[in-house]
Amino acid sequence: MRTPWHLWVIGILSLLWNGVGAYDYFMTQTNNAAYLSMLTEAQRAMMDSRPVWFDAVWAIGVWGSVAGSLLLLLRSRAAVWAFAASFIGLILSSVWQFGIADPSALETTGSFALMFSGLIAVVILLLWVYARAMLRRGVLR
Repeated sequence: MRTPWHLWVIGILSLLWNGVGAYDYFMTQTNNAAYLSMLTEAQRAMMDSRPVWFDAVWAIGVWGSVAGSLLLLLRSRAAVWAFAASFIGLILSSVWQFGIADPSALETTGSFALMFSGLIAVVILLLWVYARAMLRRGVLR
């Protein structure tokens, strides 16, 4: 089957979108002082107290989405699973950020953090739905 034009548009835009998350993850994990200087003391304290399991599920969320975008561009059926893993990683990392962390992301950043996490969840879900639709249509192999 011929690749529909919208797959290239969605694949490239999603890769750019997910690239921002990958950049944030990389700069945080490498403890880049210039990048982290934009955080308040409370935000920095929250990030410094994160448990190892948070970093693991955050990595799954971020790199699952990047992989999903690349796999979509490669027309691979594995894109569906990558976006699903990314969504699960986001949900689990949000449990720590908004429910367990002290102070929580809601306390350190306000409602913006919750709204932005919600936006990320919607984007991942839409990408998962799109990948499933492309799989059903036979576009993904």
